[in-house]
Amino acid sequence: MAGVRQPRQSSPALLSVPIALILVITAVDQLVPGDIHLGPLLVIAPALTASFAGAWLTGLIGFLTVAAQAYIGWHFGALFSRNVLVQILALAVLSALIVFFCLVRERRQRQLVQLRSVAEAAQHGLLWPLPERMGSLRIACLYMAAEDEAQIGGDLYAATRVTGGVRIMIGDVRGKGLSAIGESALLLGAFREAAHRHATLPDLAATLEQSVNRYLADFEPPAEAGERFATVLLLELPDDDHIIRMISCGHPPPLLLSPGNSLTVPSLHPAPPLGITESGPDAYTIDVASFEPGDTLLLYTDGVIEARDAAGRFYPFEARAAQWNKAGPTSLLHHIQRDLLAHTSGGLNDDAALVAVHREPDPHHRHGNVVHTGGFGHAS
Repeated sequence: MAGVRQPRQSSPALLSVPIALILVITAVDQLVPGDIHLGPLLVIAPALTASFAGAWLTGLIGFLTVAAQAYIGWHFGALFSRNVLVQILALAVLSALIVFFCLVRERRQRQLVQLRSVAEAAQHGLLWPLPERMGSLRIACLYMAAEDEAQIGGDLYAATRVTGGVRIMIGDVRGKGLSAIGESALLLGAFREAAHRHATLPDLAATLEQSVNRYLADFEPPAEAGERFATVLLLELPDDDHIIRMISCGHPPPLLLSPGNSLTVPSLHPAPPLGITESGPDAYTIDVASFEPGDTLLLYTDGVIEARDAAGRFYPFEARAAQWNKAGPTSLLHHIQRDLLAHTSGGLNDDAALVAVHREPDPHHRHGNVVHTGGFGHAS
């Protein structure tokens, strides 16, 4: 783990401001009439320093304010008077309290830095970065967690190369943040293993259903019985045909962006989310759509389409995605991320994940007219 950075970094220009305040207040206090006392205003200096510096510099400025108040008292020959001693004591106590606040703040910031480091490590452990290329496919992914200071939640995605093509999963576990990590880890591990063992998508979906049901039987809290589930979209993209085979388990359909600013939404026949019922392979319907060279497939979770602005309006995902149709997968997701955060004023109510898959032209590919609805052979 990288070393923890300093919570606050000050610059000489900023530090000159409280020092100048001390000098100005001290000088002016000696010029105003004797019945006017500006010494108590010196407390502004350490309070201002605490906004941009750490405890040590704040303590130094606090010491200078006490010294300046003592100098004012000495200048007027009243250093040991009750009034001046009380003012010196008050400045010392207030400066000490400000320094204590700085120490507490720095400790809290170090804890947040460690939390971010742990969350980032957990995210990389669960959500492995997707490869930028798989055969003729270019892939980019994006994850935005809803919980502050947490970089992982209930949304998930994975892609793996199998014999004959590529299989991709995107999903959304009910809930967000740390409470959904267990189900996310289970689904990701089950997919990575089962994707290479099953020849067809229905067999793969049924295996994931069994894994989720076993997990819920062991770990689902009694108070949440029947309320824990996961929506999943399974896809396979064969190498020898320009099509997509898809199975939706309660997950929204992808967007298909084609050259010429064309956007279509494939029609799906969704099965129930995983964890609702115990289903066999026959319960799942494979939907097939064309995926030609130059097309981009945009997968997403409901955190994107359900994001709202301050007026309660949903994010216009399809319209915005069509605007950046010509961008590559990475640029497309960057555009959507900036636009989505601007729409929600920087905060999401739910985790959001996006995966963009672009098929590049393959000069060696000879595309036939037959659309196959089967599956891949077992991986060797």
